[in-house]
Formats: sequence, C-alpha cells, structure tokens
Amino acid sequence: MTNVYRIRRAVIALMSLALFVFIVISNTPNQAWQIQPVEINKSQNTSSPALIALSSLLIKGRAPKTDYSREQFGSGWSKNKGCDTRNIILNRDLMNPTVDENCNVLSGVLNDPYTGGIIQFNRGSDTSGDVQIDHVVALSDAWQKGAQQFTFAKRIKLANDSLELLAVDGDANMQKSDGDAATWLPPNKSFRCQYIARQIAVKQIYGLWVTQAEHDAMVTILDKCPGQLLPSP
Repeated sequence: MTNVYRIRRAVIALMSLALFVFIVISNTPNQAWQIQPVEINKSQNTSSPALIALSSLLIKGRAPKTDYSREQFGSGWSKNKGCDTRNIILNRDLMNPTVDENCNVLSGVLNDPYTGGIIQFNRGSDTSGDVQIDHVVALSDAWQKGAQQFTFAKRIKLANDSLELLAVDGDANMQKSDGDAATWLPPNKSFRCQYIARQIAVKQIYGLWVTQAEHDAMVTILDKCPGQLLPSP
C-alpha cells in the first residue's frame, strides 16, 4: 500500500468523523447547549432579627375582651425609687427635661416618633395631655392575646416596662386607641419599622401572640427595612 493511498484513507476517515459529529450536534435540541440561568430563591435571603423574632410568635385568633379594664394591669403607674413610670419615661424621651424635687417632669421638648413633629411639653392640667405615654402593645390588645392568663403581678410589670412605653403625641395616641399593627401604624413612616420591632420584642418577651392579619401587616413593614434590629430591653 503506497503512502499516497494511506494518506487518502486517513483523510476520508477524518472527514467521515467530522460529518458524524456535525450530524449529532445538528440534531441535538438547542437548549442543551445553552447556559441555563440560575433561579434565585428570594425566600432564602437572610432574615432580619425582627423577622426572625416575629416567626417565633404564635399566630392565633383574638380572644374575647371579656373582663378587660385598665385596672387589670394595675391602678395607675408604678413607682420606682419615688418616681412614677410616667415621669421616668418623660425624663427618658424628652430633650432638655426639667425635673422638680418630687421627680415630676415640668417641661421639655419631644421629637415625636409617631408624627415626626416637635412638641413643647409643659406640665399642667391643660397641657400635660399634649404628650402621653403610649403602651406600644395596647393593653387591651395584650389582654386579648395572652395577658388574660398572666398573674396580676406580671400584668403590672408589662404595663410599666420601659420597653413597652414611649412618650408620644397625645392626639396620635388617642387615634391609635387599642389598635394593633393590622389596624393602626404611626403616620411617620420612617418610624414604622422601629415601632413594629418594638411590638415584636414586647410580645416575644411576654409570650403574647399575634393574629394572622397582624402578622402579615408586620411582615409587610419589615420587608421594607432589611436588617431591622430589635430594641434593647
């Protein structure tokens, strides 16, 4: 067999192989040769501390309001070292507070978290109501979501817990009434994430539950503020 013949056979074999490969590729579906996009599961995103805490809360329906009264959480504010809870919170939340020898806050300036407004506070029968102390988790709401089962001492503790209390605009507090996150949110949208996180923190510490509508409203707010922390006790 001459060298020319061998070369010719080799060339024919290579051409046949190339033709076979071409036919295989041509008859293979295009998508098999395309880079497929990776689908990202958004539900795997890291949750914020507030959302994680929310996920630990029991979801249940609201219990009846039977037998609820403010007195179920104690009559008025508790006292600590001669200072009542209202004045302790005013002293904490007001800017430049003036306080008398009896621990009464006489004046100060509130940067109101609920409305975003500035309120000049002056103690007096006609003016003290301009700044009220809000139970972030309304006591009526707490009563219907677990606090009915608390001891009287635990309910008093909840009602006077500094984590549960904020000095706020009086009118806004009245509008809130006993609403939860599903029925009322602060008009000041920039404070809503902190407000919801504080409600969650209180409910987690005291073992209060949330309704489904309340839970969903909280998630909607917290989705807008990834990384939202819980307030310190």
